Amino acid sequence: MVNNANPSPRDDAHQLILVSGLSGSGKSVALRTLEDLGYYCVDNLPAALIPALVEAGTPGKLAVGVDVRNRAEQRDRLPQVLGELARLGVAYRLVFLDARDDVLIKRYAETRRRHPLSEQGLSLAEALAEERRLLRPLVALADRVVDTSDLNVHQLRRLVITEMDLTPGTMTLLFESFAYRRGVPPEADFLFDARNLPNPHWDARLRPLSGKDAPVRDWLAGQSEVVAYGDDLHAFLERWLPRFDTDGRSYVTICIGCTGGRHRSVYLAESLAERFRDGAAQVLTYHRELA
Repeated sequence: MVNNANPSPRDDAHQLILVSGLSGSGKSVALRTLEDLGYYCVDNLPAALIPALVEAGTPGKLAVGVDVRNRAEQRDRLPQVLGELARLGVAYRLVFLDARDDVLIKRYAETRRRHPLSEQGLSLAEALAEERRLLRPLVALADRVVDTSDLNVHQLRRLVITEMDLTPGTMTLLFESFAYRRGVPPEADFLFDARNLPNPHWDARLRPLSGKDAPVRDWLAGQSEVVAYGDDLHAFLERWLPRFDTDGRSYVTICIGCTGGRHRSVYLAESLAERFRDGAAQVLTYHRELA
């Protein structure tokens, strides 16, 4: 649904995404992803303070989490707050994340977290029902309602980057490292295997570290095979990625795997991301086995 009250923004207007939704639906993942995209993120800010945050001169791309942890009087004020944002000329979108109760209950069981309303003496099922009731007005105000029931963390990150980011017409690159022993990421557009390269795992000093740490980076940068492999990947991607851009693709995932997903693949993902940052609008990295 579209919020018709949201005006056309001024050229210098802040870009604001309000992230709401049920506990366990993926709000934290969404906010962390938006932070990776350059947004200044604040979670659980009282709704009445949102205009003040904008007017305080906070950097232009803002993301604010608003959910059941806000006091009732703050949630009730949100329509008034949105009207004030409109008068300020702030471009905003309210995105609500939802999921089926059985999925939310499973997620709570896996993480062993407590529901925010459990302190009222409610069972998890009762807490979810009460949360749905309390947040129903926010669903009605939302510009977009996203059901995350069938999305894993990686798919939700992808959706946030492609559909919530306010940079239309630009392509985002995600360099993702992974361990082959835990399976190939299903979201890969390009897939490269680094298991044939020298492995710092066999150096006892380097084993506890990752490809983001200087000693491992220095060790790998000193291996001629690793350097040649990285150069070849860069040349290949530099040649073929523009074809995705001309086809209108907004998001491309480049996955690099090794045995444990901690050293070689992480190093290559980081080093390739560094080489592409000058030419792409958004370049992100994600290390599945380090998350």
